[in-house]
Amino acid sequence: MGKPAVSATATLQCSFGMAPSTLNVLPTSQVTIEGKPAATVTDMAPVVNVPPFGMCSSLANPTVASATAAALGTLTPMPCVPATTGPWLGGAQKTTIGGRPALTLGATCQCAYGGVIQILNPAAVRTLEG
Repeated sequence: MGKPAVSATATLQCSFGMAPSTLNVLPTSQVTIEGKPAATVTDMAPVVNVPPFGMCSSLANPTVASATAAALGTLTPMPCVPATTGPWLGGAQKTTIGGRPALTLGATCQCAYGGVIQILNPAAVRTLEG
């Protein structure tokens, strides 16, 4: 059985972020799911597709490390600026959109600062991808 398809307005969360975010999918493929642009594993561009998650608490983030050092070792979160390192992992096995695997619930994306970005709500409720 397939997994729920992901479309624009899906809810995302980073393991080091302090607030959820909303996936932005540009309508370049002209494929929609339940009236919204369909997402693929390559919809992972920082800020364009994956907006900030509020504040970041990863010490691998240079701004967090610097602020924490200035606070004599007390963890000091700083504004999040996602730094995705590659496409989403765990997309659809069979369904492609414009030659790229469709994005499905359960896929994850890695941030260069150590965070794992996951999909909390796929935004599509009736459509499954294979």
